[in-house]
Amino acid sequence: MKKNLVKTLTSGLLVTGLLAASLTGCGSSDKADSSADGSAVEAGESAAGFRTLDEIKESGTINIGVFSDKSPFGYVDENGEYAGYDVYLAEKIGEDLGVDINYVSTEAANRIEYLQTGKVDIILANFTVTEERAQEVDFALPYMNVALGVVSPDGAVIESLDDLGADDEVIVISGTTAETYLAKNYPDIKLQKYDAYAEAKTAFENGNGVAWANDNTEVIAFAIENEGYTVGIPSLGDQDTIAPAVTKGNETLLTWLNDELVSLGSENFFHADYEATLLDTYGADYEDELVVEPSK
Repeated sequence: MKKNLVKTLTSGLLVTGLLAASLTGCGSSDKADSSADGSAVEAGESAAGFRTLDEIKESGTINIGVFSDKSPFGYVDENGEYAGYDVYLAEKIGEDLGVDINYVSTEAANRIEYLQTGKVDIILANFTVTEERAQEVDFALPYMNVALGVVSPDGAVIESLDDLGADDEVIVISGTTAETYLAKNYPDIKLQKYDAYAEAKTAFENGNGVAWANDNTEVIAFAIENEGYTVGIPSLGDQDTIAPAVTKGNETLLTWLNDELVSLGSENFFHADYEATLLDTYGADYEDELVVEPSK
């Protein structure tokens, strides 16, 4: 991968008792209590539809949503264990909070839903901060830089969206910033939408679609790991950041999480995270461009 390919990288849902009983991570008891409006809520869960910091500590377990198929950010390794850049952070959060971690495999399209329904306490799934998403969840401080990118086969490299023909289709993953950006700014481009990263990857490798648009960190990783592909558009749209997210209004957890991120940032934790999980993919030259050490 050429160096200049990566240089551009810097730039209350209320839960009813019946629903809460069907979700994981909403408390250790199956009994339901009554909220102020008479609706039932899971024991150990606040009436607002999320678990406060004290409730999480009392339960002894935190539910964290991560990807299971998106190496090197969140995936299940050959030993059946969760691993990757986001998981490295999750492990530290569990350790410092003094609780066990229940990993919940998530897809891009259900990250917000999993927070709003109480299925997870925190999302750590390569979650790009946008104004639209910030209306539905609360983002903590960012820990990574990101933009959009487009990868295509070596024999027909897409270097500009103007290179696309009227019948050409671009693969995207539902619920991602790539889907939102293209649908809003290039409504005439035909999109092939997939729910999971693995599905999109398989479809692209099988020749479905002339290109794949996603976070540039992800398409660059794909091109490095799979011979025969080039990231012809390494930066598309705005430069954004990746951050953890909690349920809207969960102030106690958000405050603790931000304090934790600032503390970790003062220790250069995320550079260590990069070196442990991303170095083999992106190399040392781009560490400072991708990593954000949170600060107040």
